[in-house]
Amino acid sequence: MVIAALADQITRGADAVANTLAAPFSDPVIRLGVTGLSRAGKTVFITALVANLMNRGRMPQLVAAASWAIQTAYLQPQPDDTLPRFNYETYLDQLTSPDPSWPDGTRQISELRLSLRVQPTGLLSGLTGPRTVHIDIVDYPGEWLLDLGLLGQTYDAWSAAAIARADGRPEGGVFLGAMKDIDANGPLDEATAKSLSDKFTNHLHASREAGFSDCTPGRFLLPGDLAGSPVLTFAPLGSASGKRGTLGCEFARRFESYKRNVVKPFFRDHFSKIDRQVVLVDVLGAIHAGPPAVEDLRNAMAAILGAFRPGRNAFLSRIFKGWRVEKILFAATKADHLHHTQHGQLTAITEALLRDAKDRADFAGATTAAMSIASLRTTVEETVDYRDGPLNVVRGRLLDNGKQAAFHPGRLPNDPAHLLGPARAGAADWLDDDYAIMRFAPAPLDLKPGDGPPHIRLDKAAQFLIGDRL
Repeated sequence: MVIAALADQITRGADAVANTLAAPFSDPVIRLGVTGLSRAGKTVFITALVANLMNRGRMPQLVAAASWAIQTAYLQPQPDDTLPRFNYETYLDQLTSPDPSWPDGTRQISELRLSLRVQPTGLLSGLTGPRTVHIDIVDYPGEWLLDLGLLGQTYDAWSAAAIARADGRPEGGVFLGAMKDIDANGPLDEATAKSLSDKFTNHLHASREAGFSDCTPGRFLLPGDLAGSPVLTFAPLGSASGKRGTLGCEFARRFESYKRNVVKPFFRDHFSKIDRQVVLVDVLGAIHAGPPAVEDLRNAMAAILGAFRPGRNAFLSRIFKGWRVEKILFAATKADHLHHTQHGQLTAITEALLRDAKDRADFAGATTAAMSIASLRTTVEETVDYRDGPLNVVRGRLLDNGKQAAFHPGRLPNDPAHLLGPARAGAADWLDDDYAIMRFAPAPLDLKPGDGPPHIRLDKAAQFLIGDRL
């Protein structure tokens, strides 16, 4: 086992050296990872970003687009033949049809290569011709990202944390009741193992629906072709002796197998090769769900970002230290659910929510930023007369019934501590305010030639993530 692991590391190191040495003589490639938890809008973000890079009329804050340095943009086959292609054309059709709809969420890893033909600017612009910059966009299921935090945990540590989280969460009582009736030191029985695993999985699904973020293991939510396999047939247990042949010992073994055969290959083959990263966060959804969901989101994002290797990708560091994430953008999505006068508060809350993880990334040398965005704008802003005076609202088409409705979610506090304080303290509800949320459907679009779909700050996000390489 040790020799095989060592050989694998040597092989990956040799590949990294070869790729790095060849890089100066080939077209530059930016590997952009799009990550986030469920319902953060990864699929829509990628579709809208590509559409607006191909038709750049709405991208004034992307300097290379505003200066006409980008001459053309086109899609190419992705370099990894083993990965499914991100279904861009189908998703764009769904968002821009006469009766638009949201595409399905991410259920597997996929990739898309967008190539930009760019004319260099500056003193040497007249001496060189256009060059091609490839952007490889990699989409990860948000549920699988949660598993990265498992890599540094033992079964006992994860089990204790999962049991503590289950107390008070949806379906948690059902699972905990079944767990207490089982002897972890008793002999392994597959029917018992499956029954307990199914109750734990139901608890994870119900918790995610209720707005909680940390619902590990992530493959229990999206098992794919692993459904029903022993590697997904385990659950947290109380103290166990670890004696061979017992249920507790087998669950611990399967937990380690899950990390070794599911989580580590995903991290090694895909996640660890990213050099620019956008982390999408449904901050408004967590606020609406209440203080426990906000605190859970903070903990989940800190655990995920702990798996990054932030820092600068200097030429020699690529060879001797491996690839590192140079830039990380923390983006609070669904900014179109708020009037623009509250976008500053949403950004400040996002920065405070991710402060611990962001500080670690900054300290390691990565460039980080936080902003509020809407990958696809679904609302328009209005000011209406209310009992206390003018009220800023957004108006859009409701997803449930298709009717137009004006919406005000509540006033976000200017001081993020007014939200994060109660969340850290374990409050069950907000004391002073009730933050609502609506589900808007995409609005029918009438796009002019050269314009991509409407958005909020997608051009600013693109400038931060890839602008320096264009």
